Amino acid sequence: MTETIQSKRGGSRPGAGRKKGSSVYGETTKAIRVPESMVPEVKSMLSFRKQFFENSSDIYFPSATPSHVEIPLFSGKVAAGFPSPADDYIEKTLDLNDLLIQKPAATFFVRAEGESMLGAGIHPNDILVVDRSIEAVVGKVVICALNGELTVKRLKSIGSEIVLGAENPAYSDITVQEEIDLVIWGVVTNVIHSL
Repeated sequence: MTETIQSKRGGSRPGAGRKKGSSVYGETTKAIRVPESMVPEVKSMLSFRKQFFENSSDIYFPSATPSHVEIPLFSGKVAAGFPSPADDYIEKTLDLNDLLIQKPAATFFVRAEGESMLGAGIHPNDILVVDRSIEAVVGKVVICALNGELTVKRLKSIGSEIVLGAENPAYSDITVQEEIDLVIWGVVTNVIHSL
């Protein structure tokens, strides 16, 4: 007579495994395949998100399913000089998600602090729309982690040196030396500025 021996290994066990929402991001996670060449970049991005997700209320990520709010866009332009008769013709409706966010998966928002970028139209407490998919080339305004601290500067080059340029003469430019730990997180595409 053959007896069936039941193994105590394998299979699901009540209460075992990670609890839903217990990750450092406060939500469930999913395993994905990443090309080996991109592993350092993905790990760096996740490290950034983890660090600032936990420690900052000034970084926001767009919703994966944004709601569409269509606002009327008038065809007439507003004169900044002399007044002109206003048209009351609505050209179309405008969704700010479509206007400000080209690639939602690569976009985040961060609130500006300080006055080093006033000349670029970036004021304290402005919200910056940042796209990680755009190449950070000379002339672009970038968000970067400089020795672990976030900053917004214009990317410049002087000779063979890379410089993070301020847009306010009261602030000095930062020449990127070898000993400086610099990670560029994305390019600023828009500034949301309150009056």
